[in-house]
Amino acid sequence: MDLVLEFFDSYGLDYVYSRTLPAQLASKFPAQWQSALSLNQGLGNLTTVGTSNGDVYGYAPYLFKMSDYTFQSLLPRYNVLRQFLSLTVITTIFGWLLYFSVATFSYVFIFDKAVFNHPRYLKNQMSLEIKQAMSAIPFMVLLTVPWFLLELHGHSKLYMTVDTQNHGIRQLLLEYVYFLMFTDCGIYLLHRWLHWPRVYKALHKPHHKWLVTTPYASHAFHPVDGYFQSLPYHVYPMLFPLNKVSYLILFTFVNFWTVMIHDGEYLANDPVVNGAACHTVHHLYFNYNYGQFTTLWDRLGGSYREPDRELFNKSLKKSTKTWEEQIKKMEVIKKQVEGEDDGYRVYGTEEKFKKMN
Repeated sequence: MDLVLEFFDSYGLDYVYSRTLPAQLASKFPAQWQSALSLNQGLGNLTTVGTSNGDVYGYAPYLFKMSDYTFQSLLPRYNVLRQFLSLTVITTIFGWLLYFSVATFSYVFIFDKAVFNHPRYLKNQMSLEIKQAMSAIPFMVLLTVPWFLLELHGHSKLYMTVDTQNHGIRQLLLEYVYFLMFTDCGIYLLHRWLHWPRVYKALHKPHHKWLVTTPYASHAFHPVDGYFQSLPYHVYPMLFPLNKVSYLILFTFVNFWTVMIHDGEYLANDPVVNGAACHTVHHLYFNYNYGQFTTLWDRLGGSYREPDRELFNKSLKKSTKTWEEQIKKMEVIKKQVEGEDDGYRVYGTEEKFKKMN
């Protein structure tokens, strides 16, 4: 995340911090506090940089030159408190924008709105999904930022330079495969753990409120649930080499993928890829298809359930008969997982879609 932080520091945050917490405020703090505020925190790319006032510890930028504002704040760039505040705000706003923009694109151009007429679609479901996701993202960010701080301070195997000796193009491309394989396994294990009865009731049940999903359900989690399912993405670069730009690309791709598997558009019945059809089975029938990217771990763990063939027929997938069959099978499993219906879900159709065929 140092690339992201450097960009925002250079194009706004240096100025904001220099104006809201100018360096002159240091004289108002006791000497021991001044030392703590400006302490060299040991960033992986720390170096000594010169200013007109003498040497100041900072970090050598990868992409942008430092400006006068860089050295005018009580909280320098390498201060942990500043990094925590900056990353929390940046990641929350970016999370909101990415979620809402990708889900809205899917809703407008991909999502089959006939699902609004499904008997297990909830009253005002989209609004509920959006509200839950938008409120959960800031809390997921707060839990996640410590991982970013570890990366910033050199406690990961993230690297920047691509060369023939250490990290060549071949290695760079293989890292994408390794990342997807590692995280696919990790998410499978965590997701299956989240379905243990006590854990499910405490954390995962809010995401399963949506028996049929829209793209906006993609991030509609209990924040601790969402955080746990993101852990493999943060653990991987702590253990294995990963290019910093690749990390940002993969981080963004994961969010795209999460939306895609909730959009209800079943492009192909692929036996390997854990796509939207497989994930629809998970939401309908609870105890199957825990994987994120592939069906490998579900097959090995005995939890794979092949999607109903009707899902791939445009007319059958939205027929009343198909929906009745789904409900019949789903209600049996739902009772086993959640017990008697406690009024947790209120079914209905958003008014403007009531007359859809």
